[in-house]
Amino acid sequence: MRNIRIRHGRLSAAFAGMFVAVCAHAADAPDQTAELIKRGAYLATASDCVACHTAPGKKPFAGGLPISTPVGTIYSTNITPSMDSGIGRYTEEDFSRALRLGIRRDGANLYPAMPYTSYARLTDVDTQALYAYFMHEVKPVDEPGPTTSLPFPMNIRASMKGWNLLFLDPKPYAPDPQQSVEWNRGAYLVQGPAHCSTCHTARGFLMQEDMSRELGGAQVGPWYAPNITSDTVSGIGNWTKEELAQYLHTGRVQGKAQAAGSMGEAVEHSFQYLDMADIDAIATYVKSVPAIRDSADAGTRFTAGKISSELSTLRGADGIQTVGEANPSGAELFQGSCASCHSAHGEGSKDGYFPSLFHNSATGARDPNNLIAAILYGVDRKTSAGQAFMPGFGGKPTDAMQLTNRDIALLGNYVLKQYGRADATITEEDVAEIRSGGPSSNLIALARGGMAAGAVVVVLIVIFFVVRRRKRRAA
Repeated sequence: MRNIRIRHGRLSAAFAGMFVAVCAHAADAPDQTAELIKRGAYLATASDCVACHTAPGKKPFAGGLPISTPVGTIYSTNITPSMDSGIGRYTEEDFSRALRLGIRRDGANLYPAMPYTSYARLTDVDTQALYAYFMHEVKPVDEPGPTTSLPFPMNIRASMKGWNLLFLDPKPYAPDPQQSVEWNRGAYLVQGPAHCSTCHTARGFLMQEDMSRELGGAQVGPWYAPNITSDTVSGIGNWTKEELAQYLHTGRVQGKAQAAGSMGEAVEHSFQYLDMADIDAIATYVKSVPAIRDSADAGTRFTAGKISSELSTLRGADGIQTVGEANPSGAELFQGSCASCHSAHGEGSKDGYFPSLFHNSATGARDPNNLIAAILYGVDRKTSAGQAFMPGFGGKPTDAMQLTNRDIALLGNYVLKQYGRADATITEEDVAEIRSGGPSSNLIALARGGMAAGAVVVVLIVIFFVVRRRKRRAA
């Protein structure tokens, strides 16, 4: 009986201990979940998910944003926890496969406009945190978005299986023991969540990132993501780490560059909210990226041009400006559309709100596409430091400020000659291309041609064997 009482006492103590442990775990679970969601929210911000998955005027993460690509327009999907229109039915494993392998819950492949090739670097813990955030913090939106319909044969999503076999590295980021903790953190953020190479790395023949030119610059829709390697001429090797951190946090470095287009969105929705320790880590890593130089660059894009004005040539003897209405010159277009903000001499405003047009990366670059895009689409970037705004002049023909392709080519060439890289030129065709969303790819035509050639080969082989078989029978 004594042994039974001892065992009973030990069992009671054991159950009491288990009960306390379970209660303690239950008490901790909400805090742990909240911490996981908080981490996921930060990672979603670092990944700039909202920029692509929230269309203007629509609800957060409901998708529907048209994304211009060289092979057609891709619409972002609804990634709210809606059961019918979003990812509400996704398990954590489903979510991880979509995020890191580009495979939807139904088994169909995503297009790499969703940068899963970068998100593949995410750790399991960070993937779990993102899942917790989207499932428990994001509000479901039961609104289906437009369906992506690329031209044949790009509409065959199964073709992405072969593309992934060739170009997707599914391994998460592995820290480099030879580098510092800060460098590794920066490398993880740049290669993974921030997916910098998606825009700043040129694409190969099959639209894969050419990592031999990592961060060496690439066209992304109507905007050009410039070379951000450590090269002192073509890249940002002449920037200090502090300047790069300032640019990421505010979107501008006076006298050098201003963020616009997709980079402006990245600053507005992502970088400005990151911890300064992470911003510094990103700057540390980017400054270490091997230099890539364009042989056509004789000097850095940040110091081109000088103060200049042709205002005196546009004024009559009585001091009244004479502006031609039917066929304005580049100088007349500049004075009518740009001088009121950037000044008649191109030096911008004293407080730097309106940037100088010389010593400006948009006017000093060999590729003038960003100057064209800025004139067409304008700039609208909001940060804690305030709003940077420039109206676009590429609106509808009925808009008062709308400029034609010819006007923009004349204006752009005037600005380049007066304030920037004088050997760069802009044609009406260049403006038309940027107005339409950027350069297109000949991959579709080549793919169709290849399929047609393959079909012809198959037909010839079949004919060969049919003729051969008949000859044998005849013999």
